[in-house]
Amino acid sequence: MVKKARSSQRREDSLSRDRIIEASIELLDESGEDGLTFRALSERLATGPGAIYWHIANKSDLLVAACDAIVARMVDEHVVSGSPKATIRALALGMFDAMEAHAWVGTALIRAAGQLPTVRVLECIGQQVRALGVAADTQWTIVSVLLNYILGVGGQNAANAQFARTHGLDRSSFLDAVATDWSALDASDYPFARSVAGAMRDHDDRVDYLAGIDLILAGIKGARTGRT
Repeated sequence: MVKKARSSQRREDSLSRDRIIEASIELLDESGEDGLTFRALSERLATGPGAIYWHIANKSDLLVAACDAIVARMVDEHVVSGSPKATIRALALGMFDAMEAHAWVGTALIRAAGQLPTVRVLECIGQQVRALGVAADTQWTIVSVLLNYILGVGGQNAANAQFARTHGLDRSSFLDAVATDWSALDASDYPFARSVAGAMRDHDDRVDYLAGIDLILAGIKGARTGRT
């Protein structure tokens, strides 16, 4: 029994949960979810699958843990003391950049709905919305709008960027082709699309994303006293 306890202790000392998660993040960044297998992880860590299962139950748990590590790191780095609106903006931009740097995070967050990675973001937004003086009966709606916007738009941007990389697409050339197609649409059927074709060609995804956050924050003003 003593030998077994000592063996278990050595296993925990040599292969920590944090080491497994960091190696998983490396594999996910390099090869996406398909590249994250316990075999590949075992080779990266120079250990057997059994040692990994000692710390992680399955791939789903591993994805959540890796995603949570990215989100926790982002919160620590980007969310600093400041006004509630400034904190929400910093969180939103931090999430946008994190999902762009780690393309798999957006999908992982959607799958982890209700779990710790999403709750971290939810809690941060919620505390700031409360600090803005939003009426209690509208807090959930506003927090939900912000959370869905951050995860939805940020995740879609990351997915688009990943698709472009995977298929060897150049963003400028792609947008130029789309803008050209829009400009050729029938003016009576698609007047708006034609009018913004130039903006499509030159727009900045990050700037547009932050503009959306600012629009939502501007709309919070009327909710502070429960007005519609």
